[in-house]
Amino acid sequence: MSEKDHIQLTALTPEELKQQKRRNLAIALGLTAFIVIVFLVTILRIGGSVAERSF
Repeated sequence: MSEKDHIQLTALTPEELKQQKRRNLAIALGLTAFIVIVFLVTILRIGGSVAERSF
């Protein structure tokens, strides 16, 4: 195994952990917002189609 293939793992500093948690929170909030938007658009589109349907 060459020196190039060797991966050295180091512990994150407290500041790096704090930044990582902030990034994770931002990703989670963005994903949640996306899911809510897709859900609302789907409901609005289905709701409009149901109102136009004749029985």
